[in-house]
Amino acid sequence: MAQDPLFIVVLLACAAVLIILMTGIGGFAKGGEFNKKYANKIMQLRIVAQAVAIGLILLFVWLRQGG
Repeated sequence: MAQDPLFIVVLLACAAVLIILMTGIGGFAKGGEFNKKYANKIMQLRIVAQAVAIGLILLFVWLRQGG
């Protein structure tokens, strides 16, 4: 399974969501100008990245079941 290209793309998408989430949480914790300027945009980006990751996970499961 680790050699499956779609599985690797799913892992990368999940990693991207995690990185975006940690950046947002770090910005909230730190506060200041960065948080004021980018907090909303980062969380919007997280929502989009998370939707893409979920879609890829569902596609992966569907294709592996013989869809």
